[in-house]
Amino acid sequence: MKIAIVSDSHDNIPNVKKAVEWIKGQKIETVIHCGDICAPSVLRECFKDFPGKAFFVFGNVDGDHFRLTRISFEEIPNAKIFGESGELELGGKKIAFCHFPQFAKGLASTGQYDIVFYGHTHKPWEQKIGNCKLINPGNLCGFPYKASFAVYDTQTDKLELKVLEKLE
Repeated sequence: MKIAIVSDSHDNIPNVKKAVEWIKGQKIETVIHCGDICAPSVLRECFKDFPGKAFFVFGNVDGDHFRLTRISFEEIPNAKIFGESGELELGGKKIAFCHFPQFAKGLASTGQYDIVFYGHTHKPWEQKIGNCKLINPGNLCGFPYKASFAVYDTQTDKLELKVLEKLE
């Protein structure tokens, strides 16, 4: 199973749409968003036609939690917002995700997860804490680093960084 991991959209609708279209084209049916989608309209415009499941957590600049949650519940039934952190089992992997790196390190340190995803720094990053992979997919807003996201394959346990401007 392949999972797309995105973070820090910061209202950059063209970038989010480009990433989501590429993800759909690759037949990836699960997206994890690690926070800072920002405006509720971004959720509506970019994920309303996504045929798979989309999971979200709040970041530090997601202002209107109520509207984001309402849109996901009423308009995008395949989307779920977890709040500050999320936990899933996908493809036989125990996965946690959140926005903040220190929180992610704490989750990884528990030894309960195979992989923990996070955002906030905008910088793609990968490290191991014990047996847990700790991953930041970068950002979709394109600042200050190039816009990027990650694709994780649960079967091969491989992670690929995708730089938005290099997608075909």
